[in-house]
Formats: sequence, structure tokens, C-alpha cells
Amino acid sequence: MLSAEENRLVTETGPGTPAGAVLRRYWQPAALSVELEGERPVRPVTLMGERLVLFRDEDGTLGLIGRHCPHRGADLCFGRLEDGGLRCPFHGWLFDSAGACLEQPAEPEGSRFHEKIRHASYPVQERNGIIFAYLGSGEPPALPDIDCLNAPESHAFAFKGLIECNWLQALEVGIDPAHASFLHRFEEEDAPDERYGKQFRDVSIDSDLPMTRVLREYPRPKITVEDTDYGLRLTALRDLDGSAMHVRVTNQLFPTAIVIPMSADMSITQWHVPVDDVTCYWYAIFTSFSAPVDHATMREQRLELYELPDYIPKIGKRNDYGFDAEEQRSRTYTGMGEDINVHDQWAVESLGAIQDRTQEHLGATDIGITAYRKKLRKAIRALTAEANGEAVKADDIPPALPRENPLSVDCVAPIEGWQARWRATLAARRAGCPWLAEAAE
Repeated sequence: MLSAEENRLVTETGPGTPAGAVLRRYWQPAALSVELEGERPVRPVTLMGERLVLFRDEDGTLGLIGRHCPHRGADLCFGRLEDGGLRCPFHGWLFDSAGACLEQPAEPEGSRFHEKIRHASYPVQERNGIIFAYLGSGEPPALPDIDCLNAPESHAFAFKGLIECNWLQALEVGIDPAHASFLHRFEEEDAPDERYGKQFRDVSIDSDLPMTRVLREYPRPKITVEDTDYGLRLTALRDLDGSAMHVRVTNQLFPTAIVIPMSADMSITQWHVPVDDVTCYWYAIFTSFSAPVDHATMREQRLELYELPDYIPKIGKRNDYGFDAEEQRSRTYTGMGEDINVHDQWAVESLGAIQDRTQEHLGATDIGITAYRKKLRKAIRALTAEANGEAVKADDIPPALPRENPLSVDCVAPIEGWQARWRATLAARRAGCPWLAEAAE
């Protein structure tokens, strides 16, 4: 458990907060590219408590600037896209994508007052369906050299969803390998398909054993955590009655992302980005290592479950997450349908808007959560010391450009030599990946 002071330290991310300063050293998703489609590419964005407006100007250049005009505070989300920027309808002040004030048409002829105005603005980059923002100070780093950002657009699909709780508890469910045996347990098998939310009903690599049976019948995984330069590598082992070992390797990509296996040829990289301290978005890139993804179908499947424009889940706390007592008795452990995102949503939102960690009691299977909180607090202490002019160790704050690529896998391996098998499984997948082969040529 954490003290109340420690809990505030790791959950609050607004301007000037210690955890917020850590998160601002890394690129964070700000919007999906599709949110700027249409005739008027302007979108309100609130990120770590900062109210911003994202737009694409007439030349296609992206801008992320303060939402309220520095003149009288009017909302620039209603601005006019014209003359190389975004113009405030109140008095006509015009701002470019870098926050420079280009015009003040109501000021006296020849006035140079506009040259003194510099509106808040942040660097943005667009990659594989997500627009990333850097809210830190100084020159931003490059985007990390990881699979989901290196894949061609044909092999990557991005989506997002709103979660009504603090970002940290949303992240922590992804570094808890034990929960899947309960929260995502299905009482019967069926043929796995591509329908959204059924990734835990697929079969493991090298086996026709359904994942749902693995999770249901082997609920006590042995979990180990390795410290890496990108964050943490978590390995969950389930001994299949001495006949084989089920191995699931997932990753925590510091500070806000997880990288998990979805199937034999697809992984998911998912960021948990604070809107403010009591809401967040998950952003995901699904990366295929075999065939191109069907963008239209994947988006259509997900839009059946989310309401635009804010990507609010249609099944959530306002309708009790679709809970059905008869279903809970006979088909699913939760009684909340087959979409695992609904399960996760209930699990993290039911803790409260900001979980009171002074009341929790972590066990052995919470080793990933314990390790992550330790890493986050270490980075906060180091960054605070650095701001005070003190020397810190290079590895106290994980690098924005990690040397190692976080790789995930789910497979069945021999009891002896399972370590070599999961690495060999990954190597084979990557050797057969068309876009990786093309990049190597």
C-alpha cells in the first residue's frame, strides 16, 4: 500500500506536479488521426490537465496550441482555419501552428504588438494513426524505435477509448498478468474469430489449447519481472500439469504504455494518457506481423461499442457494464459480456476516480505493479533532484529512446528450456514478417 502523500505523488499529472513532469519527458498520444478528418480539422484536446486545441492548417501542418486565446481568453476550438493558421473569431487574432501571433487586425495600422505575443504550443508528430504530443521543455526526443511505430500503415491500426478514472489504475491492470484468469474467464470454448474483444479466446502458439481454458484451469501463474531500459518485462508462467509450460511475455513501456500479445501474429501497444486526474484515454496500436490489417472492418467493429466524438464506451458504469446475473452463473466470470475492454473498464473504474491505495493489500502476483510504482517514484525523485541542480544517475529516469524493443509473445513451451522457446518463437515471427524483412534489405 502507499501513503496518502505517495498516492497523490504518483497520480497527479497537471502542470507543476512531480509525476506530470516525468510524463512530460516522453511523447504522449493526443488524438487519433481520424479525429482531424473532414472539412474542418480542429479538435479540442485536454492532456494532463492542459486545455489545448489541435488543428491542421491549410498546408497540412499540425498545430497544438493553448485552447484559450491569449487576448481575452475566448475558446479557439471555434476558430477560423484560414490564412496559414487558426484565427480567433472574437477579435481576429491569428495564430500559426507554432503559437506565433501573425495578425491582430483590430489593432492600429502598423502596430507590431502581435510580435510580442507567443501562445502556448507543443511539438506534434503523426505516426500510424496517432498524433503524438511532447509537452516537456527543450528539444523533444525522437519517437521511440519500436515495432508499432516502425510498421507500415498497412500493418497498423489505431483506436482509443475513454476511461473515467485516474491514469495509473488504468495502466496497472495491464501489468497484472493474474487478473486474466478471473476477469476474462469464459466458462465455455468456441471457435476464435476476429471479433473485437475476444483476444483471450484465441489459441496459443504451438498448441491447439484454447487460451480461455489455460486461463480458467491454471489461475496461479508464476510471475517474474525484469528491469529493462524501456521499463519492465513481465513473464507469466502457467505449468500445464507438467506436460508443458504456457509462457506469456508482456511489457511496460515507461511511463504510460504496455505492449501485450494479442495473437500469434499481432501485438497491441496501449498508452494510458491522463486527460486530467480523474479521466484518461487508452490509445492502442494493433501491429500485424503477417498480413495487412483491415482498417475499415477493425474500426467498424469498435465503433459499434463507442460513441463519437469523444469515444465514450456505450457499455459502462451508466448501465452497470451490461451486468447479467444469469450470464455470470453460466458463461462469464464477470457477467459483463465478452468484450474484455468492458471487463477492464469495470475493474479500474470501480476503484473510484482515484484509487485509495492506503487501503490496498498487494500480494505476490502484484509484483509488476510494485515494480512499476518503485520505478515511477524513483524517476520522480531523480527529476526533482535534477531540477534542484543535483546529480542523478543516468538510469534513474528511463530513456525516452530505449535501446531495446519491447517484444511480446504468448506460446506453449517445454518445461525445460521454455526460456529459449519463447525467444525462438519471437525470432521466427520476426523472420517471417514481410515489413521487417523489407526494412532489413
